[in-house]
Amino acid sequence: MGASLMLTSLVACNKSEEKFLNTDLTGLEYARDFALIDQNGQPRTLADFKGKAVILFFGYTQCPDVCPTTMFEMSKVMTQMGPLADKVQVLFVTVDPERDTQELLAAYVPNFDKRFLGLYGNAEATAKVAKEFKVFYQKSPGKNPDSYTMDHTAASYVFDPQGRIRLYIQYGQKTESIVHDLKVLLK
Repeated sequence: MGASLMLTSLVACNKSEEKFLNTDLTGLEYARDFALIDQNGQPRTLADFKGKAVILFFGYTQCPDVCPTTMFEMSKVMTQMGPLADKVQVLFVTVDPERDTQELLAAYVPNFDKRFLGLYGNAEATAKVAKEFKVFYQKSPGKNPDSYTMDHTAASYVFDPQGRIRLYIQYGQKTESIVHDLKVLLK
């Protein structure tokens, strides 16, 4: 009996914390906050989502592939999270404030999941947030002035329920790895 108890104690001591499957950013000194407007006209900062894991993605509504694919993947993540999805907030930050109006974001973002929020700001606010998050974006001219595209960083940032930056999710990650990491954060 004594050996069994000792073995159980050793196993408990050796049990390590679950590791993240995506890139761990814990402790970094950037990507700390934002000040933008949501699709409902409400001013938002990271503090508004305390108590939830937050996934923040930079994109634009006219994006032909990466942005809708990422948003669709995030909707799959929410489905796989089950009841825990209510403890997750997905935020879509536009890098195209010239075209992505409040009305357009309100029509686009909730199509993926009614809980998702689109965030926007003027050109100055967008540049400030992009700099804080070390996100690249630039206009790429099209055939006419309105048909441009936006080159941009295609990744998501994840914050824990206390509002601390924790993860970087590269474009194309499997839904299962994101769900795993969110469950670890929500423990």
